Amino acid sequence: MTHGRVNPAQTLESQGIPELGAVHYNYREPALIEAALKRDEGTLGKGGAFLVTTGAHTGRSPKDKFVVRTPSVEDSIWWDNNAPMEAASFDVLEADMKAHMKGGEYFVQDLFGGADPAHRLDVRVVTELAWHGLFIRHLLRRPEIKELDTFSPEYTIINCPSFKADPAKHGCRSETVIAMHFDKKLILIAGTAYAGENKKSVFSLLNYLLPEKGIMPMHCSANHAPGNPADTAVFFGLSGTGKTTLSAEPSRTLIGDDEHGWSDRGSFNFEGGCYAKTINLSPTAEPEIFATTEKFGTVIENMVFDEETKDLDFNDDSLTANMRCAYPLHYISNASDTALGGHPKNVIMLTCDAFGVLPPIARLTPAQAMYHFLSGFTSKVAGTERGVTEPEPTFSTCFGAPFMPRRPEVYGKLLQEKIAKHGSTCWLVNTGWTGGAYGTGSRMPIRATRALLNAALDGSLDKGKFRKDPNFGFEVPVSAEGVADVILDPRRTWDNPEAYDRQAAKLVTMFSENFEQYVPHIDADVKAAAIG
Repeated sequence: MTHGRVNPAQTLESQGIPELGAVHYNYREPALIEAALKRDEGTLGKGGAFLVTTGAHTGRSPKDKFVVRTPSVEDSIWWDNNAPMEAASFDVLEADMKAHMKGGEYFVQDLFGGADPAHRLDVRVVTELAWHGLFIRHLLRRPEIKELDTFSPEYTIINCPSFKADPAKHGCRSETVIAMHFDKKLILIAGTAYAGENKKSVFSLLNYLLPEKGIMPMHCSANHAPGNPADTAVFFGLSGTGKTTLSAEPSRTLIGDDEHGWSDRGSFNFEGGCYAKTINLSPTAEPEIFATTEKFGTVIENMVFDEETKDLDFNDDSLTANMRCAYPLHYISNASDTALGGHPKNVIMLTCDAFGVLPPIARLTPAQAMYHFLSGFTSKVAGTERGVTEPEPTFSTCFGAPFMPRRPEVYGKLLQEKIAKHGSTCWLVNTGWTGGAYGTGSRMPIRATRALLNAALDGSLDKGKFRKDPNFGFEVPVSAEGVADVILDPRRTWDNPEAYDRQAAKLVTMFSENFEQYVPHIDADVKAAAIG
């Protein structure tokens, strides 16, 4: 039984997925919410938001992600970072999942990955849960109704949380699996209801496909000056570093909050929505994002709420610190209608430094930018991955190692070439700790971060006086309007300067040891920017 609009030549049956029960193609938001409520998948919240919990998995499961090893990708996949799965194991997994799906009710969304029509990817997402269909409809780009009649998926994602993988049989690690087969153009997700796996699978696909076209895929948010896409800024960073919050600056036009491409035509959002963390979300500091939590169709993941009033508790992390909301981009009033930008004028690399060593902002040379991009220093923030309960210092190359199928130097070289060609100014911004390490110091004041970023983006910071940092060699402003000078010098924020020096030396050593793996693959100027 089929419902909804679909290209008649591109049904699931034509893709070798027969004998299902009801299949709902391209339902819009109201129909998806009706179906989810009927199936008891969640609760209707204030304003028509949809409240769900995801069970045991409240974050991504990076150790359960696999790439199928075939001759066509053997020499291009970064196998040290991507666990291999044998093609035969994938075939068994696919057959068993399809057998499990027989007679079941499924929801299909035909969507685009990429706002630039010249470079977008046509993706079909098949979900067991109706609210997963709602989620991915928010997060990817939605075709016009007439485009569905001719839509032909290049890649298909099948997400079936109720199917439990068998490690011995399917060549995986646990009952949870995310397996990508580039030859079959198929991704299988099982054993997890965490919706973020859907969107990150598309990001991983684009991270593999776009470099061959000379396009830099970026784990970043982006915005531009009002009416001036030529004044575009991109913000690199892992979850919890402030990409979503900082890019939603009301005085600038939001291009997107998480995933973008940089082509010869400029920058473009991969997505059609945002996926924002809501823990301690403030109506004062983040009014636009806060407002989405009471808008129709917004998916509210893993938040505690009052059963009677449906009021959300933004401070209760008893389910997870990774509580989130997913909403379409147009729910942000200053969002771009096209999700397209120019070539980035400013490149900002966000880091959450749990050591309390890095300054709140530093100006980087192009070589230093490559060094810090390849290093990808940050701290895993509680909740974004299973088992992470407090910030942990980590190096995630390209500020997104879990989503990088190719070696990091591929992305680093692309970024280096584009920065050089278009004259971008690069900044390192620490949204982590000041006045001491995690547990002693405090989180960097968001007002200070915003003031410094605004000064960087309007060009005033670049014209001020800078000092050379003795530990990392980059340039740090000595003053900025609206920001206390002491914050700009992290050593002065510590009660014990000698303790700061010891902590800084420790962090420098960590950087040096981590970077040794890239030295054989990089140019001399980047080697010269390396520490130690």
